[in-house]
Amino acid sequence: MQRPFELVLIEHGAPTLAAVKPANLFRVEAASRAEVLRSTKKWAAEFAPYGIRICILKECMRSGSFLIYLYREQWLTALLQEPTCQAFLQKVGYREPHQLQSLLAQLSQRLCMESEFPHEIGVFLGYPLCDVVGFIENKGLNFTCSGYWKSYSDPQQAQKCFEQYKKCTAIYKQRFAEGTPLLDLVVAA
Repeated sequence: MQRPFELVLIEHGAPTLAAVKPANLFRVEAASRAEVLRSTKKWAAEFAPYGIRICILKECMRSGSFLIYLYREQWLTALLQEPTCQAFLQKVGYREPHQLQSLLAQLSQRLCMESEFPHEIGVFLGYPLCDVVGFIENKGLNFTCSGYWKSYSDPQQAQKCFEQYKKCTAIYKQRFAEGTPLLDLVVAA
């Protein structure tokens, strides 16, 4: 059963809308491709004044599902331009690590064409680089704690972050269910 685009957006994008996380990725299913394209285009225009972008990173024709990426452009650009992050992305095969749109196009290609999931996506979601590298090197094992991602560094800091995201999402879901318009929940950059 398909759920309204806006509801899925709140459930999976609240931390980005609230400016506590640089990006979120979520899956949506719709009755038609046109419906997802229309919703994505509508919200791209609505979010633009807030510095928030939304795009489709992957479309699965077989299941009719889409991976939607919601991000705060300036924040994400700053994260991805950190020298350690750029070195990591170059090491795993990204070209032109200084250009956000190029990086997103390459990520989209990897999601669509690679046989394995591109675990470097964690840096595009604002996860600590040491945890992304730890996940890749440990093949998802030996983590210190798990929540929104698997942490390989400071479990207390990761747990604090997980709780913040969880609380934010609960508040946004409640306010949206009570009738608060989605744009009223967006925090300006």
